[in-house]
Amino acid sequence: MQVFSRRQAITTISAAAGVAFTTGSFALTTPQVPGEILHNWYRLVLELVRHTATFSPPVASRAFAYIGITAYESVASGDTGLVTLAGQLNGLKPLPSRDTALIYDEAVVLHAALAHVVAGLFANTGPTGQRALAAMTASLKEKAAKAVPQDTVARSEGFGVALSSHILDWAQSDGGAVIENMGFPYQYALTEGPAHWVPTNLNRQQQLPLLPDWGNNRTFALQSGADCALPPPPDYSEDPASAFYLEASEVMAIRKNLTDDQKQIARFWSDDPMLSPTPPGHWISIAMQIIQRDAVPLDRSVEVLALLGIAVADAFIACWSAKFDHDLLRPLTYIRRVFDKKWEALLITPPFPEYPSGHSTQSGAAAMVLTHVFGENFAFSDATHVDDGMAAREFRSFWLAAEEAGISRLYGGIHFRAAVERGLDQGRCIGAKVTALQTRVG
Repeated sequence: MQVFSRRQAITTISAAAGVAFTTGSFALTTPQVPGEILHNWYRLVLELVRHTATFSPPVASRAFAYIGITAYESVASGDTGLVTLAGQLNGLKPLPSRDTALIYDEAVVLHAALAHVVAGLFANTGPTGQRALAAMTASLKEKAAKAVPQDTVARSEGFGVALSSHILDWAQSDGGAVIENMGFPYQYALTEGPAHWVPTNLNRQQQLPLLPDWGNNRTFALQSGADCALPPPPDYSEDPASAFYLEASEVMAIRKNLTDDQKQIARFWSDDPMLSPTPPGHWISIAMQIIQRDAVPLDRSVEVLALLGIAVADAFIACWSAKFDHDLLRPLTYIRRVFDKKWEALLITPPFPEYPSGHSTQSGAAAMVLTHVFGENFAFSDATHVDDGMAAREFRSFWLAAEEAGISRLYGGIHFRAAVERGLDQGRCIGAKVTALQTRVG
């Protein structure tokens, strides 16, 4: 399997579609095996997340979960060594099954399922994304079906669409299917009191918090968004001897003395919507790089992508549940109130409550899954942002990467330390529940 950079991948899609995510041209990868179909679809999805306005991090995490489950169930339907997730994930009923007396083509099944589920999840992407979707669907359909008998193609496509339709129907009832006003409520009563969240910028839309009800969405492996709950943050106080005051002082001290490496770390993991594949997409990108580098077999590839998608999706639900339960103000608000009215963080403060850190929670959950699949002390290079002008970063383990992702938010001046450390704890709890899912026979 040939390895492509993000720019090469989207140029490939653009050239096939006659559109311009980037400039240049590149020949489309010939999908000789289902693994290449998986690769091509995920590369497109990572770009669609960048180019679809409603795909904030929680929304993106939801899409990665359903796409990963679709890929996994497509492969598991023809692999006796894999166990369906139906009956294990909340609300997922038994999926369509293959007729054991008939022949199916694995590449055609996988492509048809992914094409259908991605089109459904990104139905609101713009014209450029729609053209890219149509081009990818047509190109991979032609190559997947090459030399396959027409009756087998029709049967395999029908099965793939039936399977993904089942998953899309399941997704409609999870609470996150409809995103209005970019995820910002039209009405919302802010909590009174100095400890609670208030807007941190003048953007009219962001005077109310992003997706306040996301924590009530149906989870995948967790019992609910309240699962893996955290202890409360340090009590709000302006007393110089208090833990809260000291945490705010630490944010200020770090901001004042940031090293070049710390600035680079903050920006590397920032993963802002519309400028990146978002934080959950960053971890999907890491998984895809490892899959390509190590030529990971298809069954293991879909297993890790399904578990990783479930983990980051449940992480955002649980994290958002905790955020709006505690409803804590951001460092920017406290520091300007107590210390310095003109203080600025390195990064732009996101428009929702502070505790815990979403980066930490989802990174802890992702590290649990990737360590479960690939092992402890698994070294890798993360080149997610090379095409954005950032050098790849090297890690000796997934936990070291997760800890760096978490601390990056303290370096960025947008989280207190408790939110970072306890967010990682929450992620560990979530990851443990996800990795308890049975994916293999025996």
